[in-house]
Amino acid sequence: MSDFPTKSALRRDARARRDGFVAGLDPRAAALAFSTPPGPLRALIDAANTVAAYLPIASEADPAALVAFTAERGRQVALPFVESRAVPLRFLAWAPGAPLVDGPFGLRQPDYATAKEVAPDLILAPLVAFDRRLHRVGQGGGHYDRAFARYPDAIRVGVAWNIQEVPFVPDEPWDIALDAVLTEREWIARDRGTA
Repeated sequence: MSDFPTKSALRRDARARRDGFVAGLDPRAAALAFSTPPGPLRALIDAANTVAAYLPIASEADPAALVAFTAERGRQVALPFVESRAVPLRFLAWAPGAPLVDGPFGLRQPDYATAKEVAPDLILAPLVAFDRRLHRVGQGGGHYDRAFARYPDAIRVGVAWNIQEVPFVPDEPWDIALDAVLTEREWIARDRGTA
C-alpha cells in the first residue's frame, strides 16, 4: 500500500483539515453537532455500566452532549488519566461538573489521588483520522491502542468530524479497529465479529 501516506503524514494533513473545518464552523452548529446520539449509540450507552469519554483538545470533536446524555441515563462516566507517554492511560470515574486537574499534553483530567479507576464497557475515543474499515489514527502516543488491548470487550466508538475520514489508514497487525465512528453526519458501524 505504498500509494498511501504514512501515518505521520496522514496525521499532519488530517489535523490541518480538521483545524480549518472547525475554524469555519458556526459555534452554535458545533455545539449541536453531537447533541442527539443516534439509536445504535443510545442502545450501547443504555447497555453499558461505565462509558469512557474524553475532553477535547484543540479542534477535536466535542462529546460533551454524549457525556451529558450518559450521565442522565444513570451510567458512570469516566475520563482518561494520562501520566506520560510511557505509562498506559487509565480511566477514572468522573461526573460532569466535578473538578479536574491539569495533565500532560494540555489535558484536563480527574485527580488520580481522589478518583476511582474503572473499567469501561464503552469507550468514546478521539481521533485524528479514520477510514471506512474503522481503523483510526490517533495523536501518535499509542494510549488508546493500549487501552483497547487492555479492555478487549469494551465497545470502541470514535467521535470525529466527517472531514476526518480518509480513504485508507495504514494499519499494523497490533492495531485494533473501532467498532463504530460517529460524525456530525452519520453513524458508521461494523459487525464486531469482522475485521
